[in-house]
Amino acid sequence: MTAPDLHTRDVRQVRIEPEGLDGLIGIPEGAEGIVIFAHGSGSGRLSPRNNHVALALRQAGLATFLLDLLTREEEADRHNVFDIPLLARRLERATEWVAGFADTARLTPGYFGASTGAGAALMAAAGPQSPVGAVVSRGGRPDLALPDLPRVRAPTLLIVGSLDHPVIEMNRNACDALTSEKRLVVVEGASHLFEEPGKLDEVVRHATDWFLTHLSDAAGQTR
Repeated sequence: MTAPDLHTRDVRQVRIEPEGLDGLIGIPEGAEGIVIFAHGSGSGRLSPRNNHVALALRQAGLATFLLDLLTREEEADRHNVFDIPLLARRLERATEWVAGFADTARLTPGYFGASTGAGAALMAAAGPQSPVGAVVSRGGRPDLALPDLPRVRAPTLLIVGSLDHPVIEMNRNACDALTSEKRLVVVEGASHLFEEPGKLDEVVRHATDWFLTHLSDAAGQTR
């Protein structure tokens, strides 16, 4: 796995106020979409796996925003880590921030959710005013937003490992509940964290194709 490219020219640190949420934003030239990451429980903007995915997305021409949805003080309370409505509200706040930030205001947002972050991403995407053009879930728990899934309008890709048996069934149920364009991909030989050789790169390929297709389509519709 590639080390997080925290010091490259196209990545900078930002903070969303007044919440005090720290993030890493990267905007390659010519980007039409920006992928906002919703991390799993106990993870954040420095997640090696999500930084690996984010680097590949930037290399493909998409902007990325890796964000801590909780402050350090909030993370100390484990209840907050699993508070999906709270995380969804923070993701909505990040989306508003992106729309108001001069360098990203024109970019169509997408969500990349991992583990419990996938539930928060889909709950946020189900909002009546959500501008999100696409959602991707990696080893996610979309079932945590099950009542909200019929209201999600964004095309949604669910990616799970074939060895992650309980989560496969959760994702199948979630896929059935979605009424938007949807797809469930099972990566053979992969466990929950996609730690096996080459498996995270399979996630990257599927996610990149999904975002490039649907964020570009959404950007074209708003022109």
